Amino acid sequence: MRIALVDSGIGDASAVARAAFALGETGVEVVAPRADPIGHGTAIAAILRAAVPDAGLIDAQIFLTGPATSAAQAAAALRWAVEQGAQLVGMSFGLPADRAVLAGAVAWAAERGVVMAASAPARGGMVWPAAYPAVIAASGDARCAPGEVSVLPGLFGACPRRLDELEGPPRAGGASLAVGHLLAVLAQGGVTGHAEAVAHLRRVARWHGRERKILDG
Repeated sequence: MRIALVDSGIGDASAVARAAFALGETGVEVVAPRADPIGHGTAIAAILRAAVPDAGLIDAQIFLTGPATSAAQAAAALRWAVEQGAQLVGMSFGLPADRAVLAGAVAWAAERGVVMAASAPARGGMVWPAAYPAVIAASGDARCAPGEVSVLPGLFGACPRRLDELEGPPRAGGASLAVGHLLAVLAQGGVTGHAEAVAHLRRVARWHGRERKILDG
């Protein structure tokens, strides 16, 4: 299975395909990948490698210098990742408003049977791309250990922690890290298609409903 991370980079050259997406004078340009500037994509990759070591990771880097990107970069990276054979795509970011360029890319990927997951806060307004019906919204749930998920109103919960921080209070970023843990559950289940992915998560969920504190992340 091929899993794409539209994120800050994986941090090494082990991905089966790698590219970075930068805003140029004429639009989005495909450039050489850079070192992961925030360590986030590298942490997500570690989650996936631990859970599904045989998966091929696709590195679609959209955070090139820090925690800021654009809908155009995300859309270009998503399309490229699908062209590289991605079956699962993780998008651990949330934009405060809908953008046509991103909506079009998500619809295009969904038509090709790609399963997408994106981060969303457990409370407050929805963000994009998690708000699109074709994308599975994931948030951090403190009840969940790696390999566990919960069913929450309008989204799914998963572990909010990096693998090297499973003990002690988690740092900020619970929702974005939950995307990696959710992808791992989906990859282990061998799901194909959005409907099958949602059904699988509901079937294996350990908790249903918000019973304890949920991390907004």
